[in-house]
Amino acid sequence: MTTHSPAEVKALQESALEHLWVYLREPSDMAEKGDPAIFVSGEGVHVTDANGKTSIDGMSGLWLKNVGYGRKEIADAAYEQMLNLTYMPLGTTTEPTIRLAEKISQIAPGDMTRSFFTSGGSEAVETAIKLSRAYFKRVGEPHRTKFISRKGSYHGATMGALALGGSHLYPKLDYEPLMPGVFHVPQPLPYRCELGGQTPEECAELCVNAIEEMIKFQDPETVAAVFAEPVSSPLGCVVPGDNYWPRLREICDKYGVLLIADEVITGFGRTGKMFATEHWGVVPDMMTVAKGITSGYIPMGGCITRGEISDAFIGSPKASFKHVITFGGHPVAAAAALKNIEIMENEGMVENSAKQGVYLLDGLKEMKDKYKMIGDVRGLGLFCGIELVADRETKEYFPAEADLANRITQGFADNGLLLRGGDRMNVAPPLCITSSEVDELITIMDKVFGEVSQALGV
Repeated sequence: MTTHSPAEVKALQESALEHLWVYLREPSDMAEKGDPAIFVSGEGVHVTDANGKTSIDGMSGLWLKNVGYGRKEIADAAYEQMLNLTYMPLGTTTEPTIRLAEKISQIAPGDMTRSFFTSGGSEAVETAIKLSRAYFKRVGEPHRTKFISRKGSYHGATMGALALGGSHLYPKLDYEPLMPGVFHVPQPLPYRCELGGQTPEECAELCVNAIEEMIKFQDPETVAAVFAEPVSSPLGCVVPGDNYWPRLREICDKYGVLLIADEVITGFGRTGKMFATEHWGVVPDMMTVAKGITSGYIPMGGCITRGEISDAFIGSPKASFKHVITFGGHPVAAAAALKNIEIMENEGMVENSAKQGVYLLDGLKEMKDKYKMIGDVRGLGLFCGIELVADRETKEYFPAEADLANRITQGFADNGLLLRGGDRMNVAPPLCITSSEVDELITIMDKVFGEVSQALGV
């Protein structure tokens, strides 16, 4: 473990404030709070900063550290590939890239047999956008160019992916105008169902019907695809009613629209299944993945397609999918991904996600019973959400002057838990977490919610 003297940490922080864009942070705010924090090592679910303080990572980095920190096996696999070959001549490929594509075809649902690899999730979504439009041109339906996605979703930071998203956490105003031809429908969030549904199933039915109505309103012959996260993160882990995805599959089939599941967050065991759509027995036409594919050891993503989709691009050079990502399918990333998946399978991490996810959700529900400020908890596997309210009856949020997000986030950090607080929170620790570590996480959250509840008088 590497630690630094206080002077070294301060110098690094000053350099970061001067030269680095730190994600989702503003320099003057960081300077006032003595940030940014600088982390130097990790093991399992814990990370240690440059001052030597160790904390639980309650968000798996950014929903990605599925097998945990410090897995030397993955580093060794990447190192071995680096010694052999670090890139490939144009128009060729490598053994680990082929092996990874083959492995994904074995573990992906249904007949999802072909992978286009990228550097990350946003690129995977951009690939799915381009692939959708190109597919319909190949099959003689060139007017299918529109996309439907959901409010309060997140699909990436690039321009096409940003147009699909509808999250208040990542406002689009700075970057508009965005890609045209994207239309948004309500999110199937039972706790605050926009369409008035009183149960998860009723909310799901109303929301999926809204997708059908949007398809009909836009003219089915102009709609290319519906994009949806199986469980959506920005609104605090939206788990739809069990009828939502099967009905969505039916609607897409009815109108000849592609169903694209964004599994960038939910894929590779996060929800207690290898892929989240498996919970509902649904096979999408395309699936975007990233994050957990390497557990964040090396950047990588991909767009996985059913055979029927990829077959449209076979037959002649003119028919091929003309799309290139420079670092897509990088052999070192592929080697890391293969080892990551091997660890997940050998150590039963998908099963552990399901088991510990139930345990974590039970702990969150117990806290809900204790603190009136917790309006709702929900989750699937090790992907849980918390919604905080000033009043349970009205579901009114806390006013800005309550400084809720900062109070909670700082309280967690002070007590050794890295987790972003706010009105809507995600709790998503690494899939290797043990029951005792879940207890540790819950104990810290309980303490902080107790302190904040008392301070705010709720």
